[in-house]
Amino acid sequence: MMESDHMEENSRYGLPQLARIVTLGIKSLMLHRLRSFLTTLGMIFGVCSVIAMLAIGEGANYEAQQQIKELGSQNIILKSIKPSEDESRVHRQGSTIVSYGLTYEDVHAIQDTVPGVSVIVPDRKRRDYVYQTRHRAEAELVGTVPWYPSLRNRTLREGRFINDKDVKQQAKICILEEELIPALFPISHVLGGTVRLGRHYFEVVGILAPRSNTDRLATSAGGEAVPYRLFIPLTTARALFGEISVRYLGETFQAEEVQLHEVTVQVERLEDVEASSLVIKNLLARNHSKNDFDVIVPMELLRQAERTKRIFNTVLGSIAAISLLVGGIGIMNIMLASVSERTREIGIRRALGARRLDIISQFLVETIMLSSTGGLLGVVLGIIIPSIVGILTDMVTIVTWWSLFVAFGISSLTGVLFGIYPAYLAAQMHPVEALRHE
Repeated sequence: MMESDHMEENSRYGLPQLARIVTLGIKSLMLHRLRSFLTTLGMIFGVCSVIAMLAIGEGANYEAQQQIKELGSQNIILKSIKPSEDESRVHRQGSTIVSYGLTYEDVHAIQDTVPGVSVIVPDRKRRDYVYQTRHRAEAELVGTVPWYPSLRNRTLREGRFINDKDVKQQAKICILEEELIPALFPISHVLGGTVRLGRHYFEVVGILAPRSNTDRLATSAGGEAVPYRLFIPLTTARALFGEISVRYLGETFQAEEVQLHEVTVQVERLEDVEASSLVIKNLLARNHSKNDFDVIVPMELLRQAERTKRIFNTVLGSIAAISLLVGGIGIMNIMLASVSERTREIGIRRALGARRLDIISQFLVETIMLSSTGGLLGVVLGIIIPSIVGILTDMVTIVTWWSLFVAFGISSLTGVLFGIYPAYLAAQMHPVEALRHE
């Protein structure tokens, strides 16, 4: 007898009963289609905003990390910077000469005194126009060494880079960044072609693949946006263009003497990068009385980017969660109104033998259906909108799988939490009082 009662109880609250409750819930919601749709809008926009904001934040973080990694996690980048108050300024008959920045002695000192340094890349830079017959483009001339691409994670598209023979012979060869080609060689073949820098002609022997956006917009020694680059041997740049750049102002001139604009130092072991950077900073501080250099550690920038990502995601997630909260309040409001409208229905069901658990289940199923439907539609929109943003703004957006599950899970949980109270109120109604309700 007890086994028979147990089987009857299971059949009453098993899958058929659940299917019947779901069917009743769908019919009840379809009686008020517009109201149900407007209720789900809160969840749709809430879930969509959570996914879209996290996708934009994830994309921005990914782009920042990739750009920092391109600088090399084991690299230390030293830059010459013009001091605000330069004590080495010399005036000659109204003209001004300024000397500052990194020197070749600094490079030798780092090689001799800092342990664990494997490779050093010195750079000289000069901003000027590059000519190819009738075509012209503004570029940054970079005098460097053969191992520059491997240390700065640059790849050749075609041809070759500078070699030891070029450096020894002060060869007049150059390597162009790919972005310079349309301006200088719109129709002619690039490799083997010739470009002019000032009075000097250089043969193009290689093409470098494009840089990242941040590297392209990095600031030069003069503080202005860096144009696309052209690379020549460091010895050639020193021999042909010297170390003094001159700007004439009528009968006077302003001259700046900078031996090296940038030096990239690679440390053998990743765990020694921060310690080596401190040693190099102290070494340069002893040799430079003015604040005319800057030390950049990409690994520290990477860690800072990760911390920024966590803060950014927390802020964006919190803002988007407010939308879900508003959606949940909307569901509660509609379910409370539904309980008030269906008081007589509740009384009839209770009078026919429905238990309080049946009433609670009925209203909870309806709230879950509203929130889950809104959540699913929000997930779809959350996948589509970041793609549209990426196309329209050229931003990188990354929709992560966990953001879909989190957003949908929170929307469903919000529906349950905000649906419990209306369901409880409905279940607490006395059958006789409910039947008397008009």
